[in-house]
Amino acid sequence: MDNRELAKKIVEKVGGEENINSLVHCATRLRFKLDDRSKAKKDELQNMEGVITVVENGGQFQVVIGNHVPKVYAEVMKVAKISGETNKESTSNEKVSPVSKVFEYISGTFSPLIPALAGAGMIKALLAILTLLNWIDVEGSTYSVLNAASGGVFFFLPIFVGITAALKLGANPYVGGAIGAGLLEPSFTALLEHGARSEFLNLPLILTNYSSTVFPMLIAIAIFALLERWVRKFTPSVLTLFFTPMVCLLIMVPLTALVFGPFAVFVSDGIMNGVSYLSSVSAILTGVIIAGVWPFLVILGVHWGVVPIMISAFAKGGDVILPITAASTFAQMGVAFGVFLRARDKKLKSLTLGAVLSGVLAGVTEPIIYGVIMRYRRLIPIMVIAGVIGGAIVATFDVRVFTFVFNSILTIPAYQPPVQYTIGVMIAFLVGTILTFVIGYEKKKEEEIKPEQATPVPPARDKKMAIASPIEGTLLPLADVPDPVFSSGAMGKGVGIEPTIGRAVAPFDGTVTMIFPTSHAIGLTSNDGVEVLIHIGLDTVQLEGKHFTAHVENGQAVNQGDILVEFDIAGIKEAGYKVTTPVIVTNTTNYLDVIADEPKEVVSGQSILTVIN
Repeated sequence: MDNRELAKKIVEKVGGEENINSLVHCATRLRFKLDDRSKAKKDELQNMEGVITVVENGGQFQVVIGNHVPKVYAEVMKVAKISGETNKESTSNEKVSPVSKVFEYISGTFSPLIPALAGAGMIKALLAILTLLNWIDVEGSTYSVLNAASGGVFFFLPIFVGITAALKLGANPYVGGAIGAGLLEPSFTALLEHGARSEFLNLPLILTNYSSTVFPMLIAIAIFALLERWVRKFTPSVLTLFFTPMVCLLIMVPLTALVFGPFAVFVSDGIMNGVSYLSSVSAILTGVIIAGVWPFLVILGVHWGVVPIMISAFAKGGDVILPITAASTFAQMGVAFGVFLRARDKKLKSLTLGAVLSGVLAGVTEPIIYGVIMRYRRLIPIMVIAGVIGGAIVATFDVRVFTFVFNSILTIPAYQPPVQYTIGVMIAFLVGTILTFVIGYEKKKEEEIKPEQATPVPPARDKKMAIASPIEGTLLPLADVPDPVFSSGAMGKGVGIEPTIGRAVAPFDGTVTMIFPTSHAIGLTSNDGVEVLIHIGLDTVQLEGKHFTAHVENGQAVNQGDILVEFDIAGIKEAGYKVTTPVIVTNTTNYLDVIADEPKEVVSGQSILTVIN
């Protein structure tokens, strides 16, 4: 499937052009903001050729593509006729937490800058190699030109952040860039020659060097976007061309220098000092924590929110976080390589080899995480163990980096000291490879199970099946269901639903294999062999059928959406029972995994579970 055809199908499956509010992309993902996520066909997207997986987080509907995401992004922009990041005014009623909004803002700001930052970082790594081999004179003009090519984007980063942050918030991007330029203007920076303190209109002005900083502009542009809307509201249209930007610049540049800049620098310095303090207390613990958490930040798609902290450290003694995350990155590569060595299936070998090459040469590991590790969940602890071992070693050697790079073998010279860094990440890679090869990624083989203990296994393999919600309400993790029999997973994996409508419908086409005489619990088997239990309420068997009305009987064939049982939510609650409803895949052990969707409001028919076969 070519990129244009893939783009057409993606647009269709996310609900069409009219459902796309905005779109950006990062190194491997298309990050949609949709007006109505219920219109998106997540399960169909996940099974589509060319799509690795789909992640819903931070108010974004993230379609993971892989290294060629820029080409697919360009085609989606054409297919959906999107001229920029913001396509239209949002009509979504979806509630997004403040923390998610912050991560979305930071991610959306940095996503467009990734190519420039990565390209400049690679030039910096190339210069390190040339210098190490004495192939270039560090005092010569050639070095100066190449150094400018690698350092320019970082020195003038406030301008670029001003532009992309303003675009993200729907403000004038060039005024946003002008605010950043004001902090780098020579007459302003010259004030530093007279000391760290000055004044503006008799107000104390704390001076600092804002080159390569990020946080001051993130705060400033968030305020600027609000200010610009307010000024436009009261400015006659004939004056808005010059009056609105004039007022915004007149207010925002001094305000950033007086308040936002010093505050942001204080916060970023505090974070970096906190990491430094933790490292001084225990470098090993620092490496373990950062390397252990990092892959899960990637899975959630919020890892770009950490980038500003890294960049802020470049000019202040170097960053220690990025080198530690490299250990996690190389551990993932090692796990994938271990699967490649152990696997016999040609398709799996091809997948893992391509994913390893993507990581080793480009530092992009989403294909490994979603295509391999999340598919074979027993690899997750191996990934964590290998990552924290390498992270502890890298942190112990106090490895630092002074430019933004992806963690690959090509960027090793960018880290200092490079030898110790190489030792740390290579140990992470080897531990991941060896543990995976020895322990394996497969579940217990069928021939090792005694015949009398065997459970019929569905014939289809390497497929996914979506289980639709049988009830409209609020989705919650199974662990939050207040009943240990269900929350422990003893009966199988699944989810809980807090119903808002007293009706349960068939989640798929299949057969009713069991319905209790009290009608509070229904067992069904899909045409593909998936067994599901819908248990309406907790301890509701004691109601002896009161408040429940069954519409099906044992052995009856049903189609998805057919009414199974109706129940009186108010009556059940008044009787003193909870209506929290577990939905369990009771033959979970027959499958590679059963993945639950994140907590959200769901309607009947909306996907809530994915069975991986």
